[in-house]
Amino acid sequence: MSRIAYVNGQYRDLRDANVNVEDRGYQFADGVYEVCEVRGGRLVDFPRHMARLQRSLRELRIAEPMPLSALGIVMHEVVRRNRVTYGLVYLQITRGVARRDHAFPLNPVKPSVVITARALNYAKNQQTAASGIKVITVPENRWPRVDIKSVSLLPNVLAKQEAREKGAYEAWYVGTDGFVTEGASSNAWIVTGDGRVVTRSADHGILAGITRAVLMEVMAALQIKLEERPFTPAEAKQAAEAFVTSASQIVIPVVAIDGQAVGNGQPGGVAKRLREEFHRFSAFS
Repeated sequence: MSRIAYVNGQYRDLRDANVNVEDRGYQFADGVYEVCEVRGGRLVDFPRHMARLQRSLRELRIAEPMPLSALGIVMHEVVRRNRVTYGLVYLQITRGVARRDHAFPLNPVKPSVVITARALNYAKNQQTAASGIKVITVPENRWPRVDIKSVSLLPNVLAKQEAREKGAYEAWYVGTDGFVTEGASSNAWIVTGDGRVVTRSADHGILAGITRAVLMEVMAALQIKLEERPFTPAEAKQAAEAFVTSASQIVIPVVAIDGQAVGNGQPGGVAKRLREEFHRFSAFS
């Protein structure tokens, strides 16, 4: 079955879907995106994702292309047409098409909208969580406004590639202050020896992950202590556990950092339990 994409008002076969060469997303990375998990054919935490989308659009002064209710209908339709029961739906909104000029178009243009969906391998993801992942650390080299979910991801691409070449799954950025900020495509967490979960506060230094926010509700319900503060790679390597969170992988234990085992080198109990409980606290639509 061919995949279907929504591009600016039309559902097209993925092979025929295209955007204008002067789309500002293509030429300037002048756009934002969201990725929602699809589970049982439904979107996970859609309202939270749309709230973050609206914030990103406001920060970049991009107009909303349509009401959120209409956007939700289109996203559900893309999921349906691609017959995705477990996977992801990707939404991208750019400032639109205009003659190439760094400043905003003098006359406002209509934002461009692209939506795609694809299935994920549930068994493979479960196996990844069961075995855990390795991460490396890399110097922070992104622009300061990583709290905006912008499509400008070249530093993230290079960090992911470096991780792959070193036999790891993810890269954690480390700022000039010596503290971990977040992963190239995930939020970073550790668990202390006495069971406290630690992650950096969601300021302009990291993206306010939707999975991160829901997980905090899970921890509150399970009475797991949470500390929002920075931590260093050295503290992470000496932690009892470490894990990452994202919409595509939910909670994935980290078993090694820069080649050094975390804890006993096996996925930890806290991360496992948080993964098991996560979807009880998620909103489905």
